[in-house]
Order: sequence, then structure tokens, then C-alpha cells
Amino acid sequence: MNLQFYVEKLKSLDKYEKFITEFPDAYPCSGFFIIDLEKNDNKNHFDFYIPKDKKIFSFQLESENFVPVEMIGDEVPKKINLNISFDFNEVEKMIKEKMQEEKIYKKIQKLLFSLQKFDKKEILVGTIFISSLGIIKININLEDMRITDFEKKSFFDMLRVIGKKKL
Repeated sequence: MNLQFYVEKLKSLDKYEKFITEFPDAYPCSGFFIIDLEKNDNKNHFDFYIPKDKKIFSFQLESENFVPVEMIGDEVPKKINLNISFDFNEVEKMIKEKMQEEKIYKKIQKLLFSLQKFDKKEILVGTIFISSLGIIKININLEDMRITDFEKKSFFDMLRVIGKKKL
């Protein structure tokens, strides 16, 4: 599925039109996409920042609802460009190729992506769940469709970090 498919779906909804009319200064600041390869329980939403109210609202495409999101800190979210085009199937293919290069032969179960802006570039920040309780942390620069960060972890690595923080 292409990002533009989700953007077009968003813009076609009456609730989105009403939201933009009510908050004309609102701008997209992130997107969140869950691709569940096992249960097909996919979820997609776009977050919008309203500068005058200093609030973020998340538009959930499945339920067509805007939900307030609690802001952490005072940093103003950066505006993301929704006119970029990439295909999630191509992203998945890139990840599988990188997994083979890294000799990771596990099955991808679920892909979680956050579309964000870092250093004036749109980035997909991903958490990929793989079989045997594995996790891959990945960043993809969408300007040149290049993996900029790739790290395999296990669920047990994450538990060790949480355990150390509690000590």
C-alpha cells in the first residue's frame, strides 16, 4: 500500500474536512502505521498539531475519529510532508533484504512505523517484530529510500534494560 492511498482516504472523509475548516492552522506532524502480517489487524493514523491551542489530535483512519494526544514536553512538533510517495510493500522488501544481509532468517510478524521529520527529512522510524521474540529497530530516510539505522534486539534484551532501570 502506498502512503498516498492513506492520505487520499484521510482527505476524503467528512470529519477531516470539518477538522481542517475548524482548525485551518493545523498541520500534520506524524503518521503511525501498523502492518500486521499474521492477524491482518492493520491500523493507520495521522497526527495533527494545532499551534494556537498547542495540542495534538490523532486522526484514526479505521474509526474515522479525532482523538486528543497528550504532548510530552514543550517542543513544537515539526510539520511533515504528506506529498511524499513510498510503498509499504517496498519498505518491507528493503527490510527483508537487510535481514538477509545481516543473516537474520526469522519471519516478520508485525511492522510498526512512525512517519516523522528529523533534520529536515522525512524518516520512517520502525519497530519490526519477528519470530522467536525478536525485534528490529530501523530508520529509513524517505528522501533516498535508504536504511540509515538497523539494530536487532530480542524481547529479553528489552526486559534486561527495563530491569536495570528499576534497580
